[in-house]
Amino acid sequence: MQLDHAFRISNPACVALTGSGGKTTAMFQLARCLGAVEGRSGTAGQPVIVTATTHLHINQIKLADSHWAGEKPADFARLSDNLHGVMLVTGPVDGDRTKGLDNSTIHWLHEFCNRHALPLLIEADGSRQHPLKAPSENEPPIPDFIGEVVVVAGLAGLGKPLGAEFVHRPEIFAQLSGLAAGETISAEGLLRVLTHPGGGLKNIPAQARRLALLNQADTAELQAQAQALAVGLLAAYHSVISASLGKSLIHAIYEPVAVIILAAGEARRFGQPKQLLGYHGQPFVRAVAKTALASGLSPVVVVSGANAEAVEAAVADLPVTITRNTGWQTGQSSSIRAGLQVLPHWTGAAIFLLADQPQVPATVIHALTEKHFQTLAPILAPLVAGQRANPVLFDQVTFPDLMSLTGDVGGRAVFSKFPLAYLPWHAESLLLDVDTPEDLEILRKQE
Repeated sequence: MQLDHAFRISNPACVALTGSGGKTTAMFQLARCLGAVEGRSGTAGQPVIVTATTHLHINQIKLADSHWAGEKPADFARLSDNLHGVMLVTGPVDGDRTKGLDNSTIHWLHEFCNRHALPLLIEADGSRQHPLKAPSENEPPIPDFIGEVVVVAGLAGLGKPLGAEFVHRPEIFAQLSGLAAGETISAEGLLRVLTHPGGGLKNIPAQARRLALLNQADTAELQAQAQALAVGLLAAYHSVISASLGKSLIHAIYEPVAVIILAAGEARRFGQPKQLLGYHGQPFVRAVAKTALASGLSPVVVVSGANAEAVEAAVADLPVTITRNTGWQTGQSSSIRAGLQVLPHWTGAAIFLLADQPQVPATVIHALTEKHFQTLAPILAPLVAGQRANPVLFDQVTFPDLMSLTGDVGGRAVFSKFPLAYLPWHAESLLLDVDTPEDLEILRKQE
């Protein structure tokens, strides 16, 4: 997976990178990915501007195709005549480091990139090549126009003593983490630093997407640590990426995944509301909602419509979001739209559950989510005995197409537009939905 895909970076991008443990590597790898966007189709790739608000070591100049140094916008007058490759724009070289650009020049460069529709990547603080750091009083200098901020942390620092060997500004890191000098750096301590308003979240513009990049996850143990950290980090970040950039590997992308329960249908052919049929002593819709909650995903959205009051009453005491589809008569597409409309804008994917399948276990929801974290597949479904089964996961890239559906069609109407990935599953119960009284009898025999 390419880094721009993992970060879900729009193009042209406007990204700041902060933190430590691979920040410069991430910036230049991302620049190469963005510069190859057009090149992948056989044409020349677009130029990418890379810069810094702080110092860069002169050894990092060689990572770019060209280096432009100056102190003010006039010093870069010829920039527009030489747009190609990865272009590093910095302040003057001072000894073994380049100076960072001042605020006015950074804003000029942003306007320049907007005029030419170029990605702009900014390294916004330094860490002196330590895996972990805490920001000083004046760090990080993140411009107010930034669209995405990537906060980098090197997991190689976990399990090491808290001191100057592994942490840049260890005394501030100690204050933010609650750890003492010399104490072993724990995942819990790192989580406190990354989610602290004076730590990883410091100076991030309110409108910016927040991404946590957990780099140096070079062992299975550290990848498991990254997965555990992601649970806590997603309360403060829109996305968490586990990677080993030194090996050009991305292990997983953790994002909020929602569950949407479609429970608005009239069930005219069945003759009574299927959502309210009994399963293990409770209405179908309640059983489905409890399974969704047991999966740990959030939010869980219940879309009601026909028989709305009774359906909503069945789940009223559960921590779910209820949205009523007043246009349920127009077909399932209206329920899909109603569910998507109430999701937070940073939702990475949604799993659709049907109210007439109370037997679907939380394990399959969890498995779909885990596979999506590893692949960001646009559409992911269980494959049972050679047949596609429910529930189906839809990545956020499909949401605009799902929102454009009309009539009595479901998500399968967009299958032709996106690659469909499968999760092998061996429980044939996923193939059963209750459309007839005979189906209900089969389901109850399985209880």
